[in-house]
Amino acid sequence: MLDRYITPVIKPLLTPMVVQLDKRGISADQLTVAGFIVGLCALPLLAFELWYAALFMIILNRVADGLDGALARYTDQSSSAGGFLDITLDFLFYAAVPFGFILANPDQNAIAGAFLLVSFIGTGSSFLAFAIAAEKFSLDKPQFKYKSFYYLNGLTEGTETIAFFVALCIWPEHFAVLASLFAVACFITVFTRIHGGYHTLKLQQSTAKEMSND
Repeated sequence: MLDRYITPVIKPLLTPMVVQLDKRGISADQLTVAGFIVGLCALPLLAFELWYAALFMIILNRVADGLDGALARYTDQSSSAGGFLDITLDFLFYAAVPFGFILANPDQNAIAGAFLLVSFIGTGSSFLAFAIAAEKFSLDKPQFKYKSFYYLNGLTEGTETIAFFVALCIWPEHFAVLASLFAVACFITVFTRIHGGYHTLKLQQSTAKEMSND
């Protein structure tokens, strides 16, 4: 929901770092993988209840995630392969964070964490499934033209998810409540994406069929 407003503000701030990365010969894909590895370090830190150390790793991962796309565009190396690598590792990272909290306190966090992970499967699958169909119909990306694939909006996007992760690290004792509330928000996103995506694609299919009959 907030990505469309936050992204234009952040992009100019990344430019100096992107220039330095390019001078050092670092590729966007290398940065994607490095950011993922750093993000995964949050999992054992969360499991051992080192909340602020984990938060630092999460923030570094998100900075790298913002930089890799900007670097790809700056060096004119943006590609479907890079976009695929980026989004796949992002979803794995997103799942690793709740798992870390589950490991930290299974008795208290397991059910809410499982509920949250189910909702993440819903948001991820609805996001990617629509992107595949959107590519088939060559749908425009009006709000995120720089993305490698169609970016379907929702109530819980990247900005909201990171704010949620920050809140979890600051108030880990409230994980069960926070995770349950965010999972509900994710399911609202799933519903709106399924509803909007289904009707959008059905309209595109009808339009394509009419054009083929003319």
